[in-house]
Amino acid sequence: MLFDELAELTGQRNAIDGRIVDIVAEIDGDGLWGSTGCRSISALVAWRTGISPRNARTITTVAERLEDFPRCTDALREGRLSLDQVGVIAERGGEGSDAHYAALASVATVTQLRTAIKLEPRPDAKPSWEPDRSITKTETATHTTWRIRLPKVEAAKVEAGLASHRDALINEWKADREKDGDGGAENPSEQAPPFPTTVDAFMSLVEAGWDAEAARRPHGQHTTVVVHLDAEKHSADLHLGPVLSDADRQYLLCDATCELWLERQGTPIGSGRATRTISRRLRRVLEHRDRCCAVPGCGATRGLHAHHIRHWEDGGPTDPDNLVLLCPFHHRLHHSGGIIIGGTATRLVVTDPDGATLTGASLARPPTQPPPDVPPCTGPLGERADWWWYDPYDPTRSPSAN
Repeated sequence: MLFDELAELTGQRNAIDGRIVDIVAEIDGDGLWGSTGCRSISALVAWRTGISPRNARTITTVAERLEDFPRCTDALREGRLSLDQVGVIAERGGEGSDAHYAALASVATVTQLRTAIKLEPRPDAKPSWEPDRSITKTETATHTTWRIRLPKVEAAKVEAGLASHRDALINEWKADREKDGDGGAENPSEQAPPFPTTVDAFMSLVEAGWDAEAARRPHGQHTTVVVHLDAEKHSADLHLGPVLSDADRQYLLCDATCELWLERQGTPIGSGRATRTISRRLRRVLEHRDRCCAVPGCGATRGLHAHHIRHWEDGGPTDPDNLVLLCPFHHRLHHSGGIIIGGTATRLVVTDPDGATLTGASLARPPTQPPPDVPPCTGPLGERADWWWYDPYDPTRSPSAN
């Protein structure tokens, strides 16, 4: 039957995930991931296994807490628990709760485990002085849903801003109706724009802030670097700052306005040419082409830097074929010698210090070994949880009571 086959495959998948967790724990323990150029062990797992960053974090979380939850991880290796079940426990479960949650996970779903762990008292938890704020995003094929959680005071500020923009839009809407002569605001024509909503006010608020920021910093994220170059010593230092290494100087000059002052014996003798910053139009070209960090397997999309493949000070032009987008981590790593970037933007070559080419290919390959010999996993019971009768894990009680 299909359900029997599903249970068999689920057990094998759980056992395979358990082996992956053990491998990741060994890689992390030996510090092997640091030589790959990845930002973290979870980034390495996401790259080399071809899974999402969220699932990679789950694997690394379980790997980091193998010693805290031996029963749960043994059940994972034996195919009786799923990676998501053990991941929820490893992420938030308290110390000494291994036996409690190993028994509960055998019958509880991932959602029920999350609820159970939330009920766990935290006697040693320190009060947080940071406000409880969060923004989450959910995407579908046609829409994106944002959920914003704010304290009362900050929420009131947002509401006041929305009300202000909504009132302004309504006044503009009424003024347009009166000018059109179509019966005024009380009887607009069918072709007239609809009455402004809170969503319209929100977009107006975002656009107003965006326009103000663009006017204040037309080349956002760019810097002006003032460099003093000693013509005799062939050294450079920042204005009122330290002497720059070659790597730091090239890093700063990738996407910046540079004021270069030539000096001899501490006396200015002239000024050099200024770099051409990455214009807004050129940056849009790079963002449309690269989409994310150009280092294979990275995938970062936020705060990217425009990098000259052939350094500007070496005569590299500021045009799309000599520019790629890099995340801040890999940009610094390149200029410190951790990775080497060459070629052109369309034929980019990224290597490690030993000359091995980095690729974004997953390590996945056809299996050469038989599937794990584990019993089928039928999964949780699927029954509705009655939390009235549930006894949460309490770290203050004796282990026998839990």
